[in-house]
Amino acid sequence: MAADNADTAPVRRKRAGSAPTIYDVAKLAGVNPSTVSRALSQPGRINVKTEAKIHAAAKELKYRLNPMARALPTGRTNTLGLLIADITNPVIFGIVRGAEKAATANGYTLVITESQESGEVEAKSAERIQPAVDALILGTSRLADSQIVALAEAKPLVALNRLIEGVACVMPNLEPGVDQALAHLKLLGHESVLFLAGPAGSWISTRRWEALQKGAAERGMTITSIGPNQPTLDGGQATLSRVIASQATAVVAFNDIMAIGLLRAAGAQDIAVPGRFSIIGFDDSFGSDFTTPPLTTVRSPLAEAGEIAVTRALELIGAAPGSAGAPIPEQELETELIIRGSTGPAREA
Repeated sequence: MAADNADTAPVRRKRAGSAPTIYDVAKLAGVNPSTVSRALSQPGRINVKTEAKIHAAAKELKYRLNPMARALPTGRTNTLGLLIADITNPVIFGIVRGAEKAATANGYTLVITESQESGEVEAKSAERIQPAVDALILGTSRLADSQIVALAEAKPLVALNRLIEGVACVMPNLEPGVDQALAHLKLLGHESVLFLAGPAGSWISTRRWEALQKGAAERGMTITSIGPNQPTLDGGQATLSRVIASQATAVVAFNDIMAIGLLRAAGAQDIAVPGRFSIIGFDDSFGSDFTTPPLTTVRSPLAEAGEIAVTRALELIGAAPGSAGAPIPEQELETELIIRGSTGPAREA
Protein backbone atom coordinates (compact mmCIF):
# COMPACT_ATOMS: atom_id res chain seq x y z
CA MET A 1 0.00 0.00 0.00
CA ALA A 2 1.19 3.57 -0.78
CA ALA A 3 0.68 4.60 2.83
CA ASP A 4 3.29 2.06 3.89
CA ASN A 5 5.92 3.23 1.38
CA ALA A 6 9.15 4.31 3.09
CA ASP A 7 9.89 6.81 0.28
CA THR A 8 7.06 9.06 1.46
CA ALA A 9 8.50 9.37 4.99
CA PRO A 10 10.39 12.57 5.75
CA VAL A 11 14.09 12.01 6.32
CA ARG A 12 15.18 12.86 9.87
CA ARG A 13 18.84 12.56 10.88
CA LYS A 14 19.28 10.99 14.31
CA ARG A 15 21.78 12.77 16.51
CA ALA A 16 24.54 10.63 18.01
CA GLY A 17 23.53 9.47 21.48
CA SER A 18 19.94 10.72 21.15
CA ALA A 19 16.90 8.53 21.78
CA PRO A 20 15.39 6.87 18.69
CA THR A 21 12.34 8.62 17.23
CA ILE A 22 9.23 7.49 15.44
CA TYR A 23 10.94 8.53 12.19
CA ASP A 24 13.82 6.15 12.86
CA VAL A 25 11.35 3.30 13.38
CA ALA A 26 9.50 4.26 10.19
CA LYS A 27 12.72 4.29 8.16
CA LEU A 28 13.86 0.89 9.47
CA ALA A 29 10.41 -0.68 8.96
CA GLY A 30 9.90 0.93 5.55
CA VAL A 31 6.62 2.64 6.39
CA ASN A 32 5.22 6.10 7.10
CA PRO A 33 5.61 7.62 10.60
CA SER A 34 1.80 7.82 10.80
CA THR A 35 1.64 4.06 10.28
CA VAL A 36 4.14 3.55 13.09
CA SER A 37 2.02 5.75 15.34
CA ARG A 38 -1.12 3.71 14.62
CA ALA A 39 0.69 0.40 15.12
CA LEU A 40 2.18 1.35 18.48
CA SER A 41 -0.71 3.30 19.98
CA GLN A 42 -3.73 1.54 18.45
CA PRO A 43 -2.91 -2.16 17.97
CA GLY A 44 -5.03 -3.99 15.41
CA ARG A 45 -5.67 -0.96 13.21
CA ILE A 46 -3.24 -1.94 10.43
CA ASN A 47 -2.11 -5.02 8.51
CA VAL A 48 -0.84 -7.74 10.87
CA LYS A 49 2.43 -8.26 8.97
CA THR A 50 3.12 -4.54 8.82
CA GLU A 51 2.39 -4.19 12.53
CA ALA A 52 4.77 -7.04 13.34
CA LYS A 53 7.49 -5.41 11.21
CA ILE A 54 7.03 -2.11 13.03
CA HIS A 55 7.22 -3.74 16.45
CA ALA A 56 10.38 -5.58 15.39
CA ALA A 57 11.94 -2.30 14.25
CA ALA A 58 10.95 -0.54 17.47
CA LYS A 59 12.44 -3.36 19.51
CA GLU A 60 15.69 -3.30 17.51
CA LEU A 61 16.03 0.45 18.02
CA LYS A 62 14.89 0.22 21.64
CA TYR A 63 12.20 2.80 20.88
CA ARG A 64 9.71 3.55 23.64
CA LEU A 65 6.51 5.56 23.40
CA ASN A 66 6.41 8.65 25.61
CA PRO A 67 3.04 8.48 27.42
CA MET A 68 3.07 12.22 28.14
CA ALA A 69 3.67 13.00 24.46
CA ARG A 70 0.86 10.66 23.49
CA ALA A 71 -1.45 12.45 25.88
CA LEU A 72 -1.15 15.73 23.99
CA PRO A 73 -3.17 14.72 20.90
CA THR A 74 -5.26 11.94 22.49
CA GLY A 75 -5.92 13.21 26.01
CA ARG A 76 -4.84 9.77 27.29
CA THR A 77 -1.72 8.83 29.24
CA ASN A 78 -2.51 5.10 29.40
CA THR A 79 -1.81 5.37 33.12
CA LEU A 80 -4.03 4.54 36.09
CA GLY A 81 -3.52 5.78 39.65
CA LEU A 82 -4.00 3.36 42.58
CA LEU A 83 -4.25 5.06 45.98
CA ILE A 84 -3.72 2.88 49.06
CA ALA A 85 -3.61 3.60 52.79
CA ASP A 86 -0.68 1.40 53.89
CA ILE A 87 1.68 -0.32 51.47
CA THR A 88 3.06 -2.53 54.27
CA ASN A 89 -0.37 -4.09 54.90
CA PRO A 90 -0.37 -7.60 53.34
CA VAL A 91 -3.97 -7.10 52.18
CA ILE A 92 -2.58 -4.69 49.61
CA PHE A 93 -0.39 -7.34 47.96
CA GLY A 94 -3.29 -9.17 46.35
CA ILE A 95 -5.07 -6.00 45.25
CA VAL A 96 -1.93 -4.60 43.62
CA ARG A 97 -1.12 -7.91 41.92
CA GLY A 98 -4.61 -8.16 40.43
CA ALA A 99 -4.70 -4.51 39.38
CA GLU A 100 -1.25 -4.70 37.80
CA LYS A 101 -2.20 -7.85 35.88
CA ALA A 102 -5.31 -6.23 34.41
CA ALA A 103 -3.54 -2.94 33.66
CA THR A 104 -0.66 -4.64 31.84
CA ALA A 105 -3.04 -6.81 29.84
CA ASN A 106 -4.72 -3.66 28.54
CA GLY A 107 -1.53 -1.73 27.80
CA TYR A 108 -1.77 0.52 30.87
CA THR A 109 0.76 1.49 33.50
CA LEU A 110 -0.27 1.45 37.17
CA VAL A 111 1.03 4.23 39.43
CA ILE A 112 0.76 3.55 43.18
CA THR A 113 0.67 6.18 45.92
CA GLU A 114 0.38 5.62 49.68
CA SER A 115 -1.36 7.82 52.27
CA GLN A 116 -0.04 6.11 55.43
CA GLU A 117 -3.59 5.94 56.82
CA SER A 118 -4.03 9.72 56.49
CA GLY A 119 -7.09 11.12 54.72
CA GLU A 120 -5.31 14.46 54.36
CA VAL A 121 -2.29 12.86 52.65
CA GLU A 122 -4.60 10.80 50.45
CA ALA A 123 -6.50 13.89 49.29
CA LYS A 124 -3.25 15.68 48.42
CA SER A 125 -1.92 12.60 46.60
CA ALA A 126 -5.10 12.28 44.56
CA GLU A 127 -4.96 15.97 43.61
CA ARG A 128 -1.30 15.64 42.64
CA ILE A 129 -1.62 12.61 40.34
CA GLN A 130 -5.05 13.36 38.82
CA PRO A 131 -3.69 15.32 35.84
CA ALA A 132 -1.23 12.55 34.97
CA VAL A 133 -3.60 9.55 34.93
CA ASP A 134 -6.69 8.55 32.99
CA ALA A 135 -8.56 7.23 36.05
CA LEU A 136 -8.17 6.77 39.79
CA ILE A 137 -8.68 3.63 41.88
CA LEU A 138 -9.10 4.05 45.64
CA GLY A 139 -7.81 0.83 47.17
CA THR A 140 -8.29 1.44 50.91
CA SER A 141 -9.56 4.98 51.13
CA ARG A 142 -9.74 7.09 54.27
CA LEU A 143 -11.56 9.94 52.52
CA ALA A 144 -15.09 11.09 53.31
CA ASP A 145 -17.84 10.24 50.82
CA SER A 146 -18.10 13.89 49.74
CA GLN A 147 -14.39 13.99 48.93
CA ILE A 148 -14.62 10.82 46.85
CA VAL A 149 -17.63 12.16 44.96
CA ALA A 150 -15.70 15.36 44.19
CA LEU A 151 -12.76 13.32 42.88
CA ALA A 152 -15.09 11.19 40.75
CA GLU A 153 -16.61 14.33 39.21
CA ALA A 154 -13.15 15.53 38.17
CA LYS A 155 -11.72 12.19 36.97
CA PRO A 156 -13.14 8.68 36.34
CA LEU A 157 -12.84 6.81 39.64
CA VAL A 158 -13.44 3.34 41.10
CA ALA A 159 -13.61 2.71 44.85
CA LEU A 160 -12.74 -0.60 46.51
CA ASN A 161 -14.46 -1.67 49.75
CA ARG A 162 -16.76 1.33 49.60
CA LEU A 163 -20.35 1.97 48.49
CA ILE A 164 -21.11 5.54 47.38
CA GLU A 165 -24.07 6.55 45.26
CA GLY A 166 -23.00 7.57 41.77
CA VAL A 167 -19.48 6.14 42.11
CA ALA A 168 -18.28 2.87 40.56
CA CYS A 169 -17.56 0.46 43.42
CA VAL A 170 -16.07 -2.99 43.93
CA MET A 171 -16.68 -4.49 47.35
CA PRO A 172 -17.03 -7.82 49.15
CA ASN A 173 -20.37 -9.40 49.93
CA LEU A 174 -19.77 -9.77 53.66
CA GLU A 175 -22.79 -11.85 54.61
CA PRO A 176 -21.59 -15.31 53.45
CA GLY A 177 -18.20 -15.06 55.17
CA VAL A 178 -19.54 -13.48 58.37
CA ASP A 179 -22.37 -16.02 58.53
CA GLN A 180 -19.91 -18.90 58.19
CA ALA A 181 -17.60 -17.38 60.84
CA LEU A 182 -20.37 -17.02 63.42
CA ALA A 183 -21.78 -20.47 62.64
CA HIS A 184 -18.28 -21.91 63.15
CA LEU A 185 -17.90 -20.16 66.52
CA LYS A 186 -21.38 -21.21 67.62
CA LEU A 187 -20.59 -24.83 66.77
CA LEU A 188 -17.47 -24.57 68.93
CA GLY A 189 -19.59 -23.38 71.88
CA HIS A 190 -18.78 -19.66 71.78
CA GLU A 191 -21.56 -17.39 73.01
CA SER A 192 -19.61 -14.16 73.63
CA VAL A 193 -17.80 -12.45 70.73
CA LEU A 194 -15.68 -9.30 70.66
CA PHE A 195 -15.05 -7.26 67.49
CA LEU A 196 -11.83 -5.27 67.19
CA ALA A 197 -12.94 -2.34 65.04
CA GLY A 198 -10.71 -0.72 62.43
CA PRO A 199 -9.89 2.97 62.00
CA ALA A 200 -12.61 5.57 62.52
CA GLY A 201 -12.72 6.53 58.84
CA SER A 202 -13.08 2.98 57.54
CA TRP A 203 -16.37 2.35 55.75
CA ILE A 204 -15.72 -1.39 55.57
CA SER A 205 -15.09 -1.63 59.33
CA THR A 206 -18.57 -0.26 59.97
CA ARG A 207 -20.11 -2.71 57.49
CA ARG A 208 -18.30 -5.66 59.08
CA TRP A 209 -19.54 -4.64 62.52
CA GLU A 210 -23.11 -4.34 61.26
CA ALA A 211 -22.97 -7.77 59.62
CA LEU A 212 -21.53 -9.33 62.79
CA GLN A 213 -24.21 -7.71 64.97
CA LYS A 214 -26.96 -9.02 62.72
CA GLY A 215 -25.53 -12.53 62.54
CA ALA A 216 -24.87 -12.75 66.28
CA ALA A 217 -28.41 -11.64 67.13
CA GLU A 218 -29.84 -14.30 64.84
CA ARG A 219 -27.86 -16.97 66.76
CA GLY A 220 -28.52 -15.66 70.25
CA MET A 221 -24.85 -14.73 70.70
CA THR A 222 -23.68 -11.60 72.51
CA ILE A 223 -21.25 -9.31 70.68
CA THR A 224 -19.48 -6.11 71.65
CA SER A 225 -16.95 -3.87 69.91
CA ILE A 226 -13.87 -1.97 71.00
CA GLY A 227 -12.23 0.72 68.93
CA PRO A 228 -11.48 2.51 66.75
CA ASN A 229 -8.06 0.87 66.43
CA GLN A 230 -5.12 1.25 64.10
CA PRO A 231 -5.32 -1.57 61.51
CA THR A 232 -1.72 -2.61 62.17
CA LEU A 233 0.29 -5.17 64.15
CA ASP A 234 0.78 -2.60 66.92
CA GLY A 235 -2.94 -1.82 66.83
CA GLY A 236 -3.78 -5.48 67.37
CA GLN A 237 -1.18 -5.95 70.11
CA ALA A 238 -2.52 -2.93 71.99
CA THR A 239 -5.95 -4.54 72.38
CA LEU A 240 -4.82 -7.54 74.45
CA SER A 241 -5.65 -6.09 77.89
CA ARG A 242 -9.12 -5.06 76.73
CA VAL A 243 -9.71 -8.46 75.12
CA ILE A 244 -8.89 -10.20 78.41
CA ALA A 245 -11.04 -7.74 80.40
CA SER A 246 -14.02 -8.36 78.09
CA GLN A 247 -14.18 -12.05 79.07
CA ALA A 248 -15.17 -12.85 75.47
CA THR A 249 -14.24 -16.34 74.33
CA ALA A 250 -13.90 -15.36 70.66
CA VAL A 251 -12.42 -12.31 68.95
CA VAL A 252 -13.06 -11.15 65.38
CA ALA A 253 -10.51 -8.57 64.22
CA PHE A 254 -11.05 -5.90 61.56
CA ASN A 255 -8.29 -7.42 59.46
CA ASP A 256 -5.70 -10.19 59.52
CA ILE A 257 -2.80 -7.99 60.51
CA MET A 258 -4.61 -6.81 63.67
CA ALA A 259 -5.52 -10.42 64.44
CA ILE A 260 -1.86 -11.43 64.04
CA GLY A 261 -0.82 -8.56 66.33
CA LEU A 262 -3.21 -9.82 69.01
CA LEU A 263 -1.99 -13.38 68.48
CA ARG A 264 1.63 -12.29 68.97
CA ALA A 265 0.79 -10.29 72.10
CA ALA A 266 -1.02 -13.30 73.58
CA GLY A 267 1.92 -15.55 72.80
CA ALA A 268 4.34 -13.15 74.48
CA GLN A 269 2.34 -13.53 77.70
CA ASP A 270 1.86 -17.32 77.34
CA ILE A 271 -1.88 -16.92 76.76
CA ALA A 272 -3.18 -19.90 74.80
CA VAL A 273 -4.88 -19.28 71.46
CA PRO A 274 -7.19 -21.03 71.01
CA GLY A 275 -7.85 -21.87 74.62
CA ARG A 276 -8.19 -18.61 76.48
CA PHE A 277 -9.91 -17.17 73.40
CA SER A 278 -10.22 -17.88 69.67
CA ILE A 279 -9.28 -15.37 66.96
CA ILE A 280 -10.69 -14.76 63.47
CA GLY A 281 -9.32 -12.20 61.02
CA PHE A 282 -10.59 -10.70 57.76
CA ASP A 283 -9.25 -10.86 54.19
CA ASP A 284 -7.01 -13.99 54.16
CA SER A 285 -4.13 -11.69 53.29
CA PHE A 286 -0.59 -12.82 52.53
CA GLY A 287 1.03 -14.40 55.59
CA SER A 288 -2.15 -15.19 57.51
CA ASP A 289 -1.26 -18.88 57.40
CA PHE A 290 2.36 -18.31 58.50
CA THR A 291 1.47 -17.72 62.16
CA THR A 292 1.46 -20.16 65.06
CA PRO A 293 -1.29 -21.23 65.13
CA PRO A 294 -2.32 -20.37 61.54
CA LEU A 295 -5.06 -17.76 61.43
CA THR A 296 -8.71 -18.56 60.78
CA THR A 297 -10.00 -15.76 58.55
CA VAL A 298 -12.83 -14.54 56.33
CA ARG A 299 -11.37 -14.58 52.83
CA SER A 300 -11.97 -11.80 50.32
CA PRO A 301 -10.86 -12.32 46.69
CA LEU A 302 -8.23 -9.58 46.79
CA ALA A 303 -6.55 -10.17 43.43
CA GLU A 304 -9.92 -10.43 41.71
CA ALA A 305 -10.98 -7.16 43.33
CA GLY A 306 -7.89 -5.44 41.91
CA GLU A 307 -8.53 -6.86 38.44
CA ILE A 308 -12.18 -5.85 38.44
CA ALA A 309 -11.35 -2.34 39.69
CA VAL A 310 -9.01 -1.79 36.72
CA THR A 311 -11.58 -3.23 34.31
CA ARG A 312 -14.22 -0.89 35.71
CA ALA A 313 -11.87 2.08 35.38
CA LEU A 314 -11.18 1.21 31.73
CA GLU A 315 -14.91 0.86 31.09
CA LEU A 316 -15.52 4.29 32.57
CA ILE A 317 -13.04 5.94 30.20
CA GLY A 318 -14.20 3.89 27.22
CA ALA A 319 -10.90 2.01 26.95
CA ALA A 320 -12.25 -1.50 27.50
CA PRO A 321 -13.76 -3.63 24.69
CA GLY A 322 -17.47 -2.91 24.35
CA SER A 323 -17.42 -0.06 26.86
CA ALA A 324 -19.28 3.18 26.32
CA GLY A 325 -18.09 5.29 29.25
CA ALA A 326 -21.39 4.85 31.11
CA PRO A 327 -21.50 4.74 34.94
CA ILE A 328 -20.68 1.26 36.19
CA PRO A 329 -22.78 -0.21 39.05
CA GLU A 330 -21.12 -1.53 42.17
CA GLN A 331 -19.99 -5.16 42.05
CA GLU A 332 -19.91 -7.50 45.04
CA LEU A 333 -17.39 -10.31 45.50
CA GLU A 334 -18.15 -13.37 47.57
CA THR A 335 -16.43 -13.99 50.91
CA GLU A 336 -15.86 -17.31 52.68
CA LEU A 337 -14.48 -18.60 55.96
CA ILE A 338 -11.07 -20.29 55.91
CA ILE A 339 -10.72 -22.43 59.04
CA ARG A 340 -7.25 -22.82 60.50
CA GLY A 341 -5.77 -23.28 63.95
CA SER A 342 -6.59 -20.03 65.76
CA THR A 343 -10.15 -21.11 66.53
CA GLY A 344 -11.15 -23.92 68.90
CA PRO A 345 -13.74 -24.90 71.52
CA ALA A 346 -14.86 -22.20 73.92
CA ARG A 347 -13.25 -22.38 77.38
CA GLU A 348 -15.42 -23.57 80.22
CA ALA A 349 -16.76 -20.89 82.53
